[in-house]
Amino acid sequence: MGVMDEQRALLTSFESIQRDTNCRQVVTQPFILQSQLYSSVKDRTQVDRDLESLKKDRVLRVFKLSTGQDDHAIMFMDDYLRQMEFAIRRSTGKKQDGSEVFEWFEKYVLHSKLDVSINHLELCSLLSCGGDAKDKHITVLMNAGLLTRQLIDPNMYWFSIPSIGPILKGLSQGRKEVLSLLNRRKYKEMLVSSLEKTRLRSSPLDVRFHLRDLIGSGHIKTVQTPTGLLARVSTD
Repeated sequence: MGVMDEQRALLTSFESIQRDTNCRQVVTQPFILQSQLYSSVKDRTQVDRDLESLKKDRVLRVFKLSTGQDDHAIMFMDDYLRQMEFAIRRSTGKKQDGSEVFEWFEKYVLHSKLDVSINHLELCSLLSCGGDAKDKHITVLMNAGLLTRQLIDPNMYWFSIPSIGPILKGLSQGRKEVLSLLNRRKYKEMLVSSLEKTRLRSSPLDVRFHLRDLIGSGHIKTVQTPTGLLARVSTD
């Protein structure tokens, strides 16, 4: 399989997960977790390589989440720009000073800085390509949900998805609820078909979203049985 075919296969998996996990109910534009991609492929190294290529081609954008050390969300760049547009409309409606920074951010920062984070000096330098960048401009970006200051190093910022904050709690609690559900079973296992019908109390996300995530992160493994696919808590 050639490089383009591998990337096309990854994008197909991406779109399939978007459909199956139905995250549109909680954010304006859909996203998936990197762990969910791992759940549908065998070669994780190849996934990482393809993701890197698609990032460089500006097809996708990857975001670090605060829910775990290895948690990353992935969005199509077009979807992210639409989500950003929604956040800008909401912010500019408040008539705050410094709203010109949104244009600078999209034109000079987003398209040149493809990492999940950026330091203060580089951010100011890139924003200055558009105008006289000041601290108030960075505050505007943070208030719009486009940047989050890192707790460990206040001179570093994570790029973030606007409006994702309210569901991060649901992501963490939903994981715990699914694992708790399985751990209460005698053999810590359950048919996937039955599990998928479960309505979670602690998460607005579909149970399939959490299942894909937990399988990809190695917390749950699946076993094919005569009665169907079985989800089992990993003991490794």
